[in-house]
Amino acid sequence: MEKNFRDKKTEEVLREMASKFLLEESAGPALITVTSVKVSGDLKLAKIYFTCYPAESEKYVIDFTKRKRSEFRDYIKENSGLQRLPFIDFEIDLGEKNRQKIDDLSAQG
Repeated sequence: MEKNFRDKKTEEVLREMASKFLLEESAGPALITVTSVKVSGDLKLAKIYFTCYPAESEKYVIDFTKRKRSEFRDYIKENSGLQRLPFIDFEIDLGEKNRQKIDDLSAQG
């Protein structure tokens, strides 16, 4: 199903804000890259997908992002101008992770 302009715009605003927020808040050993955002049609839920480097830091980064959800929501409220604030969830981008594995295997063979 084709996303409408409002959903696309919301996803882009949240992607940019998540990137800035995680850059400012994470002082840990991992590099966190926001790869995409998916919002539900009613804008009640937003899933923010990311990768981290090194991969061994994934558990730390997942725990960190889960703890920061409410602070990120406050950050959105203060800085975005969005009318509706969705519930935020963070997840590892498994599609991107699998793509990187395929790239690594292709380079080896």
